[in-house]
Amino acid sequence: MRPSDRLFQIIQILRRSRRPLTAEAIAGELETSKRTVYRDISALVGQRVPIRGEAGLGYVLDGGFDLPPLMLSAEEMEAAVLGARWVESRADPALAKAAGDLIGKLAAIVPEHLRDLAFDPASRMAPAWEQAPDLIDLARVRKWIHEGRKIGLSYKDEQGRESQRIIWPVVVGYYDCVRHLIAWCELRKDFRSFRTDRIVGAEFLEMRYPERPGVLRARWQRTLKEA
Repeated sequence: MRPSDRLFQIIQILRRSRRPLTAEAIAGELETSKRTVYRDISALVGQRVPIRGEAGLGYVLDGGFDLPPLMLSAEEMEAAVLGARWVESRADPALAKAAGDLIGKLAAIVPEHLRDLAFDPASRMAPAWEQAPDLIDLARVRKWIHEGRKIGLSYKDEQGRESQRIIWPVVVGYYDCVRHLIAWCELRKDFRSFRTDRIVGAEFLEMRYPERPGVLRARWQRTLKEA
């Protein structure tokens, strides 16, 4: 790997990590030595890239630093387009439209040699199966998730029994032919998964639930690991 490519990769590694990374972890990903990583990070700091060393923890890239959007590799372009195509064919209408717009924007900003990858990539996916209809506005659900607000549901289970719930929405899960709303259910005092094609009524409440959305998601993720 050329030194300039390695410097770019170090920035990419730090940018995608939410936690400090040690020189050993960076060296392992780049298949190089810790000494080389130390030297490269020193060079980046000398070029005014805002990298900080956290004593005993590792390196972090400060906020506010970004790279030009044209600096995409062919593999990164393929990955972005493949993901966007999946969302375009399987997500709710608002998110599907956004995915299509994203592909168009990528094609407009990348160099000429990458442009064809936006519309004729080498990677493809299986056609989407017939999908069950959403009986709730998922664009609004995502907004309520970000804002940490409650939703009142009328929900039918697989036996057709209807129940009333107050939920704290956590995430929307997108599958090939059905979507699920994962939430903390006040009735069950636990996390539950609600198929969006079985939600027969929804009231978007102004009440915020007591936890921050990120904290609630972390708690849900812990329950998955413990299951």
